[in-house]
Amino acid sequence: MTTKRQKNAWRSEINDIIRGACGGFLFGIPLLYTMEVWWIGSLVKPQLMMMAIALMFIVVYLLNYTEGFRKRRYSWLTPEAAMDTVEAIAIGLACSAFVLLLLRELTPETSLKESLGKIIFESVPFTLGVALANQFLGDTRNSNAEAQASDQVNSTTKNKGDELQATFADVGGTLIGATIIAFNIAPTDEIPMLAAAASPPWQLAMIATSLLISYGIVFEAGFSDQQKRRQQKGIFQRPSSETIMSYLVSLLASAFMLWFFQKLTFSDPWTMWLDHTLMLGLPATIGGAAGRLAI
Repeated sequence: MTTKRQKNAWRSEINDIIRGACGGFLFGIPLLYTMEVWWIGSLVKPQLMMMAIALMFIVVYLLNYTEGFRKRRYSWLTPEAAMDTVEAIAIGLACSAFVLLLLRELTPETSLKESLGKIIFESVPFTLGVALANQFLGDTRNSNAEAQASDQVNSTTKNKGDELQATFADVGGTLIGATIIAFNIAPTDEIPMLAAAASPPWQLAMIATSLLISYGIVFEAGFSDQQKRRQQKGIFQRPSSETIMSYLVSLLASAFMLWFFQKLTFSDPWTMWLDHTLMLGLPATIGGAAGRLAI
């Protein structure tokens, strides 16, 4: 009995961390593609770093005091809110550091002071996203059984036309979300700069990260109607196939945005199209996942 409770506690903790991290990616990924923040972080003094952490702690604490990124029965208790705030900041710092490493903005040659400055300043929107995840995106893991049963009955009665309609809805939601995010990043100089530093192994890591985050946001974080999404029928409605389909659609939206803003032309080599599109594909995929949650 004790072992089962421990397993449930660990499973709940992992789910909370996944939900918080996914919320951080949804809110924080655009700022990670902003070179001005990299420069500010690389030049900031330690005193300002400490001030940024202190201000971030206060804001996130107030958010956690009301709701937070995890479901708990005693959200109004000060120690619980403080512990959740520390955990939210830790998640934000870890996610920011991971993405900066992936983008090659942090390397073994980067000094400790510069690394800390970049991570701390980039972690601010990430940490806010962690704290806001449960409030704005919700947790539907405990949807009542009657609603789930109703969804199962309805899903079994869908015909081929309904499946196509559901598939087109997913493609449309992915395109809208991916285009909105890519539209804000594609015109900037960050994409060519980052693409120039990305070798094939890092490009493969970018693909794997994009797929993993997209899958986590839609199928593991408990956002929106997650249970309904798992039961929904369609051509690409298995979690793995839907994630891959969404990623390919997001890459298409990324390539179009880069061409639209003249960052790529048809005379450019295909390798240039590939590395630029993969680099923009990460935020576009996260936007596409948000678009699927919204439909």
